[in-house]
Amino acid sequence: MSDTTEITVLLVDDDPLLRAGLSFMLGGAGDLRVVGEAGDGREVPALVERLRPDVVLMDIRMPHVDGLTATERLRALPDAPEVVLLTTFHADEQVLRALRAGAAGFVLKDTPPGEIVAAVRRVAAGDPVLSPAVTRQLIGQVAEDGAHTRRARARERLATLAPREREVALAVGRGASNAEIAAARRRLPMVEVAGD
Repeated sequence: MSDTTEITVLLVDDDPLLRAGLSFMLGGAGDLRVVGEAGDGREVPALVERLRPDVVLMDIRMPHVDGLTATERLRALPDAPEVVLLTTFHADEQVLRALRAGAAGFVLKDTPPGEIVAAVRRVAAGDPVLSPAVTRQLIGQVAEDGAHTRRARARERLATLAPREREVALAVGRGASNAEIAAARRRLPMVEVAGD
């Protein structure tokens, strides 16, 4: 962040009308100043070098160099500014790629203006920011992945059991008591195995 309390911002979006709206909104906050604008990710390195912004507020979808690629390239540079990606989409793979690329924030374009301003301030202060909708989606994805992993491990372990052991394990999994499992086993015909 710059030496003063002012936070400098570079806007990167291929929609000039959206850039104008963001510039007006951010400029209305007394501690934020838009120092430059770009219409494509390929312009970012030169502008960052020349303007030295504290934060880059960047769209993901742009025609030549998208925001994810531009973020990866920018964050690989020494003394790179923080990046907040701004988008209308919040697909899991985009969020994860953005975080891996080093983005400090991921904010949806339909986020209320005050929250976008707050996100820029938080990122400039060193705190990561995710829109609530993105956070909910990531939590759901992690929970789903965890459940899938647990089911896969259980299937692998069941496959190593003998048939009778598997029957007992499945009965326990269904919540059957020891007495119920024993009663069910007594009703099954006993198959004598050679060597028993």
